[in-house]
Amino acid sequence: MSSGIQLEPYQVILRPLVTEKGTHLSERRHQYQFEVVMSANKGDIKKAVETLWNVRVEDVRTQVYKGKPRRFKMRMGHTGEWKKAIVKLHQEDHIAFF
Repeated sequence: MSSGIQLEPYQVILRPLVTEKGTHLSERRHQYQFEVVMSANKGDIKKAVETLWNVRVEDVRTQVYKGKPRRFKMRMGHTGEWKKAIVKLHQEDHIAFF
């Protein structure tokens, strides 16, 4: 990471994103989606997935989602920003979340 703080692999990946589209990608293209820490780069994400699940990572793509304005009762607020990582695994590897 560029900030100089070294995070452990279990601190980089916050949670897997299990959605209908994500399930389709995992079954057909060996791609898995995770919510990750905003400061993590692609190298950190690759190392974390390989360490936690003992798989071979071929490619990592990231997306940053900006917060949206939301109304909370009588006040306006924003949802938080978050980062999504799409990780492509080797053809022979897979991750079982359930």
